[in-house]
Amino acid sequence: MGTPVAENAHWQNWSRTEGAEPVRTVRPTTSEELAAAVGAAAEDGLRVKAVGSGHSFSAIAVPEGVRVDMGGLDEVVAVDPKSGLVTVEAGMTLGALNTVLDAHGLALENMGDIDAQTISGAISTGTHGTGDRYRGFAWQVKGLKLVLANGEAVQCTEFERPELFAAARLGLGAVGVITEVTLQCVPAFRLHAVERPERLGAVLEGLDELVAENDHFEFYWFPHTDRTLTKRNNRHAMSEPSRSPSRLSYWWNETFTENALFSASNRVGVRFPSMVPGLNRVAGRVWSAREYTDRSHRIFTSPRTVRFREMEYALPREALPSVLRELQALVEREGHTVSFPVEVRFAAADDIWLSTAQGRRTAYVAVHQFHRHDHVPYFRDCEAVFDAAEGRPHWGKMHTLGAEQLSRRYKHFEDFRRVRDEVDPERRFANAYLDGVLGA
Repeated sequence: MGTPVAENAHWQNWSRTEGAEPVRTVRPTTSEELAAAVGAAAEDGLRVKAVGSGHSFSAIAVPEGVRVDMGGLDEVVAVDPKSGLVTVEAGMTLGALNTVLDAHGLALENMGDIDAQTISGAISTGTHGTGDRYRGFAWQVKGLKLVLANGEAVQCTEFERPELFAAARLGLGAVGVITEVTLQCVPAFRLHAVERPERLGAVLEGLDELVAENDHFEFYWFPHTDRTLTKRNNRHAMSEPSRSPSRLSYWWNETFTENALFSASNRVGVRFPSMVPGLNRVAGRVWSAREYTDRSHRIFTSPRTVRFREMEYALPREALPSVLRELQALVEREGHTVSFPVEVRFAAADDIWLSTAQGRRTAYVAVHQFHRHDHVPYFRDCEAVFDAAEGRPHWGKMHTLGAEQLSRRYKHFEDFRRVRDEVDPERRFANAYLDGVLGA
C-alpha cells in the first residue's frame, strides 16, 4: 500500500491558507502500491487525497483521511522526440519535466510563471499561461493513467474511455488519482522578452493590438496608481542566439527587485498601511525596461519567494476593460490597502469540460494580498465584480462559489458529475472543497 511516511503528520499548503491532520500519509512508488493504498483507505472508511507541491491557494488538495504523497512517482516513462509525445509519472514537477524536455529538444507549448507544481496538480487545477492563441496546460494532455476508487488502474485517451478522459484531464482530483500523464510537446524554442512600464490607460486603449500582435502578452497593474509593467514574449527558433540577462541584471530583477525588495516593501506596508500607495508608485518605477532572449521555460517562469494569497477569475475577454476600471474604482472607494499588483493574462477558448476557458476567449485577472495583510475584504469586493461579469474562478485559487453557481457557468458541468458518479460513487476522492464546488 506504499510506504507510510508518518502518522498524523501535519500538512500545510505553500501559501499557508490551508492545513490538515491526515489520518496517515503514504508515498507510493508504483501504481500497484497506490491501488493498494486506495483499497486500504476504503476498508477503513477513509477519503483519499493525492497531494503534490501544495501550490493551490484553495482547499482543493486538503487531505482529510489518507494523504498520498506523489513525490515517489516522478520518473520518465517514455519520450518520442519525433512525435513530441512524452509520458512521465504524475508526481514529477514542471521544473524537472523541463530538464527532461531540454535533453530531447522539446518544450511545453505554454506555461504559467511557476514550475514547482507537479504535473498532475497543474493539469487538475487548470494551470495556464498567457497567449491569445494558446490554451491551458490540460490542453497538452493526450493520455492519462489513473487509479479509480475501486483500485483499478485504467488508461484513458480521446479514443479509449473518452468520457473519463474528458473529465480527468482537468478533473480536480475528483475522479481518480493520476499516475502517468502523456503530453503533446513541441520542438524547443526560444522566447524574446520585452518588459517595460506603461500607463494603464494606454494599455487598455491598445489592448486588442497588444494581445493580437504578441505570442504571449500579460501585464501587471499596481493598485493606487495608473502604472503597469507589460510583458511581451515572442517565439523564435532555437537558432536565435540566446541573450540572457547578465548575472547582475538577473539578480537585480529576479532576486532583489521582485523578491527581496518587494518583500521589504510589503512588510513596511503592513506596519504603515498609509505608505502603500506611495510604495506602489515606487515599485512601478523600480521595475525598469529590459529585453532578453532565452529558452522558453526560463522566460515563462520566475522564482517566487514572497508569500501571498491569491484569487483569480477567468472572464469573457470583452469584459476585461470594464472590470479593471471597476477594480480601480473600488480600491479607492472602499479604502482597500493593496500592496500587490493585479496580474492580467489571456487564453484562447478550449473545449475541456471544466476548463475556465471552455467555450470562450478568456482574460484572467488575478488579485493578490501579502500574507500578513487581511485579504478577506479586498477579495470579497473583487469577487463581486468578477461574479457580475460571469467570471469562472480558478480551481486552485481562493473563491467562494459553490456547485449551484458554478453549474450555470459550465456547459459540461453535469457531464462531469455524471462521470464522477460512475467512477467514484462513494466519494472516495472528495474533500470539503469538492463537496462545495461539485456537490456532495
